Amino acid sequence: MAGRFAPRIPRTSVRGGELTGPAGGVPRQAAAPGKVRVWVPDGPLDLGLVLGPLRRGPGDPTFRTMPDGSVWRASRTPAGPGTLRVTARGGEVRGEAWGPGADWLLERLPRMLGADDDPSAFVPRHRLLAFTAHRRPGLRLTRTGLVLESLIPSVLEQKVTTLEAYQAWRLLVRKYGEPAPGPAPGRMCVMPSARTWALIPSWDWHLAGVDNKRASTILRAVRVAARLEESAGMEPAAAQERLEVVSGIGPWTSAETVQRSHGAPDAVTVGDLHLPGIVGFALGGDRDADDSVMLRLLEPYAGQRHRAARLVLLSGRVPGRRAPRMAPRGIERI
Repeated sequence: MAGRFAPRIPRTSVRGGELTGPAGGVPRQAAAPGKVRVWVPDGPLDLGLVLGPLRRGPGDPTFRTMPDGSVWRASRTPAGPGTLRVTARGGEVRGEAWGPGADWLLERLPRMLGADDDPSAFVPRHRLLAFTAHRRPGLRLTRTGLVLESLIPSVLEQKVTTLEAYQAWRLLVRKYGEPAPGPAPGRMCVMPSARTWALIPSWDWHLAGVDNKRASTILRAVRVAARLEESAGMEPAAAQERLEVVSGIGPWTSAETVQRSHGAPDAVTVGDLHLPGIVGFALGGDRDADDSVMLRLLEPYAGQRHRAARLVLLSGRVPGRRAPRMAPRGIERI
């Protein structure tokens, strides 16, 4: 019987959202050199602080930090998928990009690193914030210019633990996204297109731990993806209004989105489970503060309330935990 049947190719399987299969296989081809842009910021710049909010958990397939200090991002731009590697050395930033979206990413590199942000507009009124701002001079607010890539993970984070949201993002992007162009490390992926999000079957939303309410919100959003992406050129407040037209997107989700897509310094997050208590404790000694108390404490920072909240979180002054961490619901096991 030898030679009568072709060898059977082992099947691959999806485990934990990763495509697994036999070791070895076709060796990885050497990637062509990427396109390069060098930019000199006009002040201190901390890549971790600036780009950190774009990372959705330690296993985010679209974001990776490396031991050499470089940051890798895989994005779906209007020009197509692209991979960007950013390094900062000796007062200058070097960006290297691959894929159809390479030019788009490099053109907007300074904005993504906070070139449009003005930290000097922030005038601290609390000793804690003055001290934190002094210790973190490299904090700039990122502006990606991409709405959907911040909106979808923000919807996934609605009313669940961060662990559940990060797992859902990881599973769905790895299963339905596409490999990041260029020599991206660790099997990085570009998030799915709007059409692909719309075609994800209900059982895969469920297996990723996403309930029908959040899945339906994402489906409504991707149907009008072009109109939502247009809001990247609008003022943050107007962009929030457009986002909130979509049923299921409220002030919490729209603020979390424009903080990243627009670099909005005043888009304070309301409706959060933890932030009011953290801000209340840090600025007023009130760990039981609600949104109204938080907004009152942030009134002196009108126009810069998001930056003030970021500095509160970076200060490390948070109230001690009084109850066990909320357990994940794990609806995928139902």
